[in-house]
Amino acid sequence: MDIKLYDSELRIMQVLWEEGDSTAKRIAERMKEEVGWGKTTTYTVLKKCIDKGAIERSDPNFVCHALVTRTQAQEYETAELLDKMYGGRADRLVASLLGSKRLTKREIGELKKLLEDLE
Repeated sequence: MDIKLYDSELRIMQVLWEEGDSTAKRIAERMKEEVGWGKTTTYTVLKKCIDKGAIERSDPNFVCHALVTRTQAQEYETAELLDKMYGGRADRLVASLLGSKRLTKREIGELKKLLEDLE
């Protein structure tokens, strides 16, 4: 998946990932509740997602279906962050994350297990 989703588009995708297929009307209701968007703003962002191939629309009722999974979006964003901020090096990202937080013994154990599983 090589689709860059911006924050506004990710908000729309979040609704679909949480609720599954939804009507544009339902998505607009959620966006109004959560971020104060009007219907026109929501429909504009939906159109961008459809044009990018992240969402598929079906009629009747303008039902939206996510074509990009949450995992795919996370992997894309992580790869972009790695490239942009850490020269593509995951070890630098992990070091940065760990340097700013004290980990519990349980969290350290889980990280060790993850690393062992990668070997």
